Amino acid sequence: MQPDRKLGESSGVAENWLMKIGADGEQADARSAGTRSSEIRPSEIQQTEIRQEGQAQFELGPAFFRPQAQTARELGLLAAAVQRAETGQLRVLETMAGCGIRGVRYGLEAGADFVWSNDADPDVLPTLEANLARNLDPDRYRVSRGGALQLLSRCFGAQDYYDLVDIDAFGNPSEFVGASLGAVKIGGLIYLTGSDGRSLTGHAPENALKTYGFFPRSNPSCQEQSLRFLIGSLWHAAATRGFGIEPVFSYFGIQTYRVMVRLRPRTQSSSAYKFLGHCHGCGEYQTIGWRKLSRAHCKNHEPPLPLTLSGPLWLGALHDAKFVRKMLHGVSRLPQARHSVLTELLQTFEAEADMPPYLFPLGEIGKRGQMDPPKRDRLIAALQTAGYRASPTHLSAQAIKTDASLERCIELSQGSS
Repeated sequence: MQPDRKLGESSGVAENWLMKIGADGEQADARSAGTRSSEIRPSEIQQTEIRQEGQAQFELGPAFFRPQAQTARELGLLAAAVQRAETGQLRVLETMAGCGIRGVRYGLEAGADFVWSNDADPDVLPTLEANLARNLDPDRYRVSRGGALQLLSRCFGAQDYYDLVDIDAFGNPSEFVGASLGAVKIGGLIYLTGSDGRSLTGHAPENALKTYGFFPRSNPSCQEQSLRFLIGSLWHAAATRGFGIEPVFSYFGIQTYRVMVRLRPRTQSSSAYKFLGHCHGCGEYQTIGWRKLSRAHCKNHEPPLPLTLSGPLWLGALHDAKFVRKMLHGVSRLPQARHSVLTELLQTFEAEADMPPYLFPLGEIGKRGQMDPPKRDRLIAALQTAGYRASPTHLSAQAIKTDASLERCIELSQGSS
């Protein structure tokens, strides 16, 4: 019996979508034959150099592996553990597994009941199989070889829905956005990765328009803007299918963008899906709704200057602060050496969660104020004393987020220098 996707009645749009893609799912099933976990036994694993991350012991083989991405893996792990604690179960679909370290850790440290680890590269399959067999019981995992898109369609066609769908894509992840929604349960999580920095940050806007459907422009908040574009892509894809999404957390690190969202059973208001305007003249930002695009000007100038617009993108909360606090509680169960970095990062997530959808670099504050860049913590304290909201941001140690204007940041910096 396949797990039930529904928390309530799904929309007619969603049902029509399932009927439309069912045939594709059947084709994908024929193309992507899975390898059952029982086909490899721990006693058959060749002796190679064994590494350890968290509780997982693994070998690399020919698989691509970034030790620097451990923080991103552990953010997913902490979120998965919260999901299991809240729902009582955790089935994970890992579409681009590589050596399988993420799937293994989901099983060992998040308590996943079942992990399906897949990779398109036949050369890494023996390593992937060996690592899962070394760490998990045979009935708790499955290994397959095939494209991620085909796997997602296959699960969709079989109505085989997962509590967490992990898509660790390299480059542009746009082709997986819509398909990921078909493999996740309502209320489940999608963890999407992209590293297409040139397109997302506005340095190749035409390419972003062709592949994602939005038009980014470069500005000092381009890294945050990139995360918001990925969330916006998921929001729009869900809305066209009669569903909604909510961000769980968003993370930029080692030039890679990662967002985790939760699938909701109904389409949400489009009030958070709009445009971000930036004035290159004074450095200020404005959020611009669809009905006000023709009046997108900065009135700090006479005559008003047109704003440089990026969008459409998600301009709501970047993280779910309540969920992030639950993730914080789980940090103590990870190795002691990881406590400090993860605690500081999650506390920053919580602080910046509901801040305006942009940041101010300290260097720009100094440049526009014709002074040295202000000290971050001192400026945050000055803003808070003056009655503004202000916080650090994980996006840059040399930037702040605040609801004060850039002009006010400059004034307070000059007054405290």
